[in-house]
Amino acid sequence: MINVSPIGRNANLQERLAFEKYDLEHGIRPAFIEKLKERFAHIDLTYSIGGQLSFDVFPTGWDKTYCIRHLENEAKKPNGIEYKTIHFFGDKTFKGGNDWEIYTDPRVTGHSVKDPDETQRILKELFEV
Repeated sequence: MINVSPIGRNANLQERLAFEKYDLEHGIRPAFIEKLKERFAHIDLTYSIGGQLSFDVFPTGWDKTYCIRHLENEAKKPNGIEYKTIHFFGDKTFKGGNDWEIYTDPRVTGHSVKDPDETQRILKELFEV
């Protein structure tokens, strides 16, 4: 996976916040991704936006769903654990966001959340804590 940050990784907090606002208004990352899709159309790549500053580029299928194969393989072992429900919590669950693929995977129960407090609230509801 390659992580691309148009503003750079060394941006301070003020620069990060300014870029996030500018990106939301002007679509810097989506436009950057479209240009890369055009240039590298011959390569089967997935592009996903995450966080405030960056986007990821990776071979299709190597998104967050990649980890599910390890759970499935574990379940096939004689002493493996059978997973009845896999819950995923993410904030970038929109198409093109870095949580989209796993959030929409039929093997997963996806939860779109805005912050850790919402995640905690849902977990308490699910597990009656």
